[in-house]
Amino acid sequence: MSLKAIELQIAIPKTFEAGKIAEQKQQQSQLAQDSANLQTEKQALKSKETVLKSSPYAKMDGDQQPSEESQQQEKKEKEQQQAKHPFKGSFVDYSG
Repeated sequence: MSLKAIELQIAIPKTFEAGKIAEQKQQQSQLAQDSANLQTEKQALKSKETVLKSSPYAKMDGDQQPSEESQQQEKKEKEQQQAKHPFKGSFVDYSG
């Protein structure tokens, strides 16, 4: 299929327009990607700088706050006290 001179006068400028439009779309997508990256970086920086909410006991003195270790230790002591029986385990019968 050959093109005539008049058809070329219309076709050539349209190819330039199409090229410009394609370039603009590419630049637009690149700018959108850059702005998304920038926003992600800002959000990451903000999340690094923010402090997580602490428990209300964290602000109290150590005397006022019941520590988990002491609670666990008290629980173990109670279990040991309950486990001791006056007869069981204190006498071994060897008579056959």
